[in-house]
Amino acid sequence: MSRFLVSTALVLTLTRLAEGAEPEPLRLDDVVAAAEAANPTIVAARARARAAAAMPARVSAWDDPTVSWESWNFPDSFRLDHADNNIIRLSQKIPFPGKRGLAGAVAEREADVARGETEAVTLDVTTAAKTAYWDLWHAHQVLHVYTRDRGLMERFARIAEQRYGIGEVSQADALRAQMEVTRLANRSSAQALTIQSQAAALNALLSRDPDSPLGVPEDPPVPQLDRTPEGLIALALAHRPELAARGAAIARDETGVRLAQRDRLPDFEVAGSRFVNYGSRDGFGAFVSVTIPLAQKGRYDAAVSEAEARLAAARADRRRLEDTIRRDVVQSFFRARTALERGELHVTTHIPQTEQALRVTEGGYQAGSVDFGTLTETARALEDVHLEHLEAAADFEKAWAELERAVGTPLERGVER
Repeated sequence: MSRFLVSTALVLTLTRLAEGAEPEPLRLDDVVAAAEAANPTIVAARARARAAAAMPARVSAWDDPTVSWESWNFPDSFRLDHADNNIIRLSQKIPFPGKRGLAGAVAEREADVARGETEAVTLDVTTAAKTAYWDLWHAHQVLHVYTRDRGLMERFARIAEQRYGIGEVSQADALRAQMEVTRLANRSSAQALTIQSQAAALNALLSRDPDSPLGVPEDPPVPQLDRTPEGLIALALAHRPELAARGAAIARDETGVRLAQRDRLPDFEVAGSRFVNYGSRDGFGAFVSVTIPLAQKGRYDAAVSEAEARLAAARADRRRLEDTIRRDVVQSFFRARTALERGELHVTTHIPQTEQALRVTEGGYQAGSVDFGTLTETARALEDVHLEHLEAAADFEKAWAELERAVGTPLERGVER
């Protein structure tokens, strides 16, 4: 395990031993699964995708056949059976071959767009859930630091009281120690409220009540970034659901152009009739009608122009999205790399140096060569370093979640690409 993670684990172990029983862990995978199952944004997107998937069968079907009845010259007594003509007709409108098939193909591509957008919404929500998870983790770890440092200052306070008791220092040292204990107690109380706020944010993404109980997030895995921006960009261009949706949109609009061109062709209507006549022979009839699109040529030309413009826009949108994806991947990569380097710098340099300084300063205070103000400043410096280290750890995990979102697929750590 890297020194970056070992240092964080050591802080947690020491504070949990001091606090007693370890609380129930909260797993990131469980949080993601709960968000995917219950988040209303995802639920709504899936419902829209199901609605879009049902459209092809509807738009590709012919119009319903029509049954009609007509009666001509029936007597004043409304004796319909004495009318000159009773006509029962069955008619059907028939679109020009291929029109409804193209309409169905347009709807199928629209359903593909909806599916891609649903996957993108799912990625957005799960990324937000991961970010909220690591914010909650960070809030808990900050509380552990305050709890640990409060115990440290209580130990310094006992040393100051002992030295004051034998006349080696003034009462001011003991009072300043108690002030530091009170400061850390206040920070712990405020941090407990921060934990509640972060838990409410995570519960909102899980569509739960704000005060629903949550466990303590598990520690992050070993932070690694054995990837290259170029490899990640290639992965993103192959996996981002938005790109698949844009590809489906282009296919939809290409089909839309063909459909607009096909609409220039006429549609038909056929009908068969049965004549029931009073006082004369019954019989049958039939008719065929055809539309005349040339009468409205400008309308159909405008529809073709509109479809071609939509296609051009869809292609431009895909190019724009590809540029955006490259930018998002590179930015997320360098955010993760920056956080990783910050964490490693704290582990290899800042934390060891500050801990050593605190040990030397504590020994110097006990020996009378260092004043209590210097001891307090060194303890605060160690507190700041640990807080910065935890912030770097949380920033890396959130940047990793953003990187997975930018790529569009989960990433394994420690895989050279």
